[in-house]
Amino acid sequence: MTAKQLRAFIAVAQTLNFAQACERVHLSQSALSLTIKALEDSLGGRLFSRTTRHVRLTPEGEALLPLARRLIAEWDNIEDVLRNRFTLQQGQVALAAMPSFAGNLLPPLLRDFRGRYPKINVTVNDVINEQVIEMVLDGYVELGIAFEPAPSTKLQFTPLYLDRFVAVVPADSALAEQEALNWRQLLEQPFIALQRPSAVRLMLEQHLRDRDLILPVAFESHQLATVGRMVGCGLGVSVVPALCIGQMHELGARCLPLHDPVIERPVGILTRAEHELSVAARALFDTLLASSVPPLG
Repeated sequence: MTAKQLRAFIAVAQTLNFAQACERVHLSQSALSLTIKALEDSLGGRLFSRTTRHVRLTPEGEALLPLARRLIAEWDNIEDVLRNRFTLQQGQVALAAMPSFAGNLLPPLLRDFRGRYPKINVTVNDVINEQVIEMVLDGYVELGIAFEPAPSTKLQFTPLYLDRFVAVVPADSALAEQEALNWRQLLEQPFIALQRPSAVRLMLEQHLRDRDLILPVAFESHQLATVGRMVGCGLGVSVVPALCIGQMHELGARCLPLHDPVIERPVGILTRAEHELSVAARALFDTLLASSVPPLG
């Protein structure tokens, strides 16, 4: 039983006239008759009682008619849904992004995406770097924005920009008057760190360990906003990706270039290797890739 056969059956059942039904389904009378016969053969009995003067539904035909109408309505709905998805008139996409990106660059990018595709729903998961990787790997989201992960055959990384880490100091401190800081100067102050297993925390500790330096952690928080507010209140200093400079300034802190060592790492789009993106996800991927993100390195 096919959609074509059901459409032909409904046309004949509604008109009880093969000539009129032919016009509705755009078939010749012989093609329509063969289509109805094929449907009857597949179901195992007659759906119409036909004489030279009349066409009537058999009891089985009467039983099939409401079912056929419902099936065709559902079929048409499926066609509409998929056609709308392929033409980006409907759809949804899930994205996971680390907080530094989600809270700074992502909103204006989503505004541009929404302006171009107003009927695509976007779900944003604002989670730490490690969770971004997990959510992409597990298939909970199609796209992730994170630091470049360790090489993996299961993940595809498409770079967007190079993010450099900067010092965050209280705006009213003596350090804020400097043009730049080195790590030894910064680490003379109480340090406000992101809690483990934050990728930023682990990355900084690894780089500093190579220089025989240790973070003098006085406070810890899961949220960058909390770190910025604590620095702004004079509780200590911190280090964040340069992408967060605007956010830190709004929270009452000041950001300065940081060297000896300069620490930077690529940020990009994560997708599952050998996994074809949905049309909506591909459109969002292209929007992210086309974004005018200035290189920070």
